[in-house]
Parts: sequence; structure tokens; C-alpha cells
Amino acid sequence: MESVSLFAPASIANISCGFDVLGLCLDNVGDLMHLEKSNKPGFRITEIKGQDLPLETEKNVAGVAAQALLKAYKEPVGFELKIDKRIKAGSGIGSSAASAAGAVVGINKLLGEPFSPLELISFAMEGERLACGSAHADNVAPVILGGFTLVRSLEPLDVIPLHSPLELAATVIHPEIEVKTADARAVLHNKIPLKKAINQWANVGALVSGLYQEDYDLISRSLVDEIVEPARAMLIPGFDQLKENATQAGALGCGISGSGPSVFALSKGMTNAHLVAKSMAEVYDKIGVPYEIHICPINPNGVQFIEPKNK
Repeated sequence: MESVSLFAPASIANISCGFDVLGLCLDNVGDLMHLEKSNKPGFRITEIKGQDLPLETEKNVAGVAAQALLKAYKEPVGFELKIDKRIKAGSGIGSSAASAAGAVVGINKLLGEPFSPLELISFAMEGERLACGSAHADNVAPVILGGFTLVRSLEPLDVIPLHSPLELAATVIHPEIEVKTADARAVLHNKIPLKKAINQWANVGALVSGLYQEDYDLISRSLVDEIVEPARAMLIPGFDQLKENATQAGALGCGISGSGPSVFALSKGMTNAHLVAKSMAEVYDKIGVPYEIHICPINPNGVQFIEPKNK
């Protein structure tokens, strides 16, 4: 195999109660990537369409993740990457994670899959370190493993795939503003009251249980963030109204996707997800905020290899 083309999906991190530990993979939003073997050792990005991002390997999350993999592989090999970047940078739905995860999954395939999914997550995390200053896994894990994932530990890395109910669907509205991850982290408090921490732990456990039992009422009751969302809501225009509209339209729950500015809602069934999308759009139509909306099933597979239409 001399080349592969793949779809690297978007993702939602935190999922309300699971700051830095929970994530899910979206089904029909993502980047297209094409990797080819090269006679010249090393990793090069030869083309990026759709977004103004650096081609330099050390300045691009896909390049940094790829270099981490090649360093572990140790033998001299070469690859070239083309990216059709369809997830907007800074949108809050894992743009950097898609690039980093897609690169390492594609290279691993071309090498005959010498690395485990957990090792691929660790390589992709180095891309996240470049993107936001910390090597977190809550976006790259679901992109590589598919479905819902829980990051139990970073040192040592321990990631647990979770059950994904088939009827669960996500609605994501992206206001076309920028919220930098560093700014979103800066508003968080270093200390939290014990009572809020206890409630948050309880919600994470209940959400995991709700996913396995496919108990949509329990999922709904668990999608509550008492720690991060109250601090970050002010960064997103119309957030409280978005959440109210989504809930009234039948969403199980609604919250900030990653560090924002995107806002997500989870629903039972695609029909409800479309109704929720309409209700959220009404908020931004009324206040004049430009936006885009994604309505997606949960992607159970993560990165997927595809037949290229052209190279």
C-alpha cells in the first residue's frame, strides 16, 4: 500500500460534566486527508485547502503528531500529506484533533499498523500540545476510537471506550466568532467547592451508566456542568437562550463544545436533533450572529479510510 485517503471526523469534548475526560465522535463533519509514501525520509505537508494553516511540519498539529510517531518507529521512512481542511480552526469541535489523529492513523496504516490505538492517541496528543499548550486526549481519543470515550488517566495513558446508544444524535451550532482555548482556560477557577465537585463526579458516573443502559432520561439528568460552563458561558453570545431553546425543543441536554464557541445539544433521534437545530438557529437569527449548524449521529468508527475521488 503506497497511499491512503481518509476522513478525520470532528468531535465534542467535555460533554458538560466531563471536563478534559469525556468526548464523542461526530459522524458527518470532518477533514479529508491523503497520505503517500515518499522516498525522502521524514514527514512533509504539501498542501492544505480550506483553511490558512502552516505547511511547516513543526508548526502544524498533524506534522507534530506525525513526527512523534516516526520518532517511536525509529526506522527511516517518509510520508507526504495533503489536507482538505473542512473543520474550521477554533470552532470548538476538534479541528486540531482531527488533523493530528488523521495523520497518525494514516501513517500507521501505511506502515502495517505497528502501533496500538492507545499509542496513536499518545502521538496525536502531541499535536494538541502544540495547539493549546497541553497534551489532552478528550478530542483525539474519540476521533481514533470512535463513539464516546473516557480518559481515565494521562500518566499512564488510560482511555476507555464507552457504549454509544444508536438513537443518540448531536446538534452543534457554531457562532462565527473566535474563543481561544487559552482564554477559555484563563476564566476557570483553580479551586472549586467540594459540594460542586461531588455533584460533578456523580453526573459523570451517571452519564456513563446512562449510555450503557441507553437510559435517555438518565443521560438528560446527567448533562449538567456545575464547574466549567458557569465560568465560560459569558464568552458565547446568547448562550443561556440557546440552552433554553434547545431544551424546550426536546434536547436531552445542552452545553459548550470543548472550549467553545460552539454549543452542542444531544437528542434522542435525528428528528429531534433537527428540531433542536431550528430552535438554536432562531436565537442567532434574532440577535444577528452569523453561524453554521451541524446535525450528526454519533460516529462509532472514528477515522475512516475512503476511496479517493482524485489525488
